[in-house]
Amino acid sequence: MAAFRTLDDLAVKGRRVLIRLDLNVPMQEGRVTDATRIDRAMPTVRELADKGGRVVILSHFGRPKGASAPSMSLAPLAPALAAALGRPVAFAKDCIGPAAAAAVARLGDGQVLLLENVRFHGGEEANDKAFVAALATSGEVYVNDAFSAAHRAHASTEGLAHVLPAAAGRLMQAELEALDGALGASQRPVMVVVGGAKVSGKLEVLTNLVGKVEVLAIGGGMANTFLFARGIEVGKSLCERDLAETAATISANAKDAGCAIILPRDVVCAEKFEAGAPRETLSVDRVKPASMILDVGPRTVADMAERLAQCRTVLWNGPLGAFELEGFADGTVALARKAAELTGAGRLVSVAGGGDTVAALAAAGVVDRFSYVSTAGGAFLEWLEGKTLPGVAALAR
Repeated sequence: MAAFRTLDDLAVKGRRVLIRLDLNVPMQEGRVTDATRIDRAMPTVRELADKGGRVVILSHFGRPKGASAPSMSLAPLAPALAAALGRPVAFAKDCIGPAAAAAVARLGDGQVLLLENVRFHGGEEANDKAFVAALATSGEVYVNDAFSAAHRAHASTEGLAHVLPAAAGRLMQAELEALDGALGASQRPVMVVVGGAKVSGKLEVLTNLVGKVEVLAIGGGMANTFLFARGIEVGKSLCERDLAETAATISANAKDAGCAIILPRDVVCAEKFEAGAPRETLSVDRVKPASMILDVGPRTVADMAERLAQCRTVLWNGPLGAFELEGFADGTVALARKAAELTGAGRLVSVAGGGDTVAALAAAGVVDRFSYVSTAGGAFLEWLEGKTLPGVAALAR
């Protein structure tokens, strides 16, 4: 990974600091229902303010498609930010123009301002140079602390880094260091746990990883496609049968690269996709025509746990089953707790990311016991695919 600039490279006292955060948080009736992203961004904001910077926050919220939409205003987030920060946060009704300029002019050293949703302007997602220039008038330096939006070459995530002195915030820095530690300069052997619904959604991830890691454990619906490619019938399970040949090719490439693929050998099945449905644990070659595979079985968990104990690093993306349904989370929970146990014993570096992954680890009660858990979704996935993230590349020294 290329070296990147951090807050240690910026002088901010008395200067206007434009900081890009990801405040696209769950809201209900004007209230934040999950403040995780806010809480994780506050150390950077607090540090900048404590150093005497005049902090100007940029963020998107929802998909307003370049037009003002009251339901997607960032105004309700100002009180939530103030509560998390422990100091007042002012709000401007636009992110450019007279309203933004007047609010920025009122800022003193150590004060914080939140500007309105950048996606209220079409120039944001178009990375329009004129819009970049308009945003830049509010700052003298730029900090990107939104790794979760770093895969987008938008005005506030990439464009600003080319017109203002730029650096990564502490959250972005932590994300990049954790990811590089997990795959770029990792302690080996490395095991990757990949789950989720479909092979098609993670085809590039699998293709990229088989040549870089020692063990690839596949669960969730995507494992069914690999099982089917090996001639195993999976009943009514979610399965992309048209990708069987692709799955077989990935398996062959993994073998050539010396990467072991672990697939389920026993599974938890039900005839209905619903919480509490009657279930049975079967060998994969005993799945009934009317059944669906909804979780991995205990022998599979034991296989994965045994390999995990032989590794020094684990990278996790996606649950092993339909963890959101009562009765079908056991596999994911058991392996997550094993990873947490090994991490706590100093035997494993554990890095996880992706929305469903974070929810699954939370259900297992181990989010705080992993070495690092990323809240990024698309950016985390594109990093796993080996792609260059525009928002990160723009911060390179």
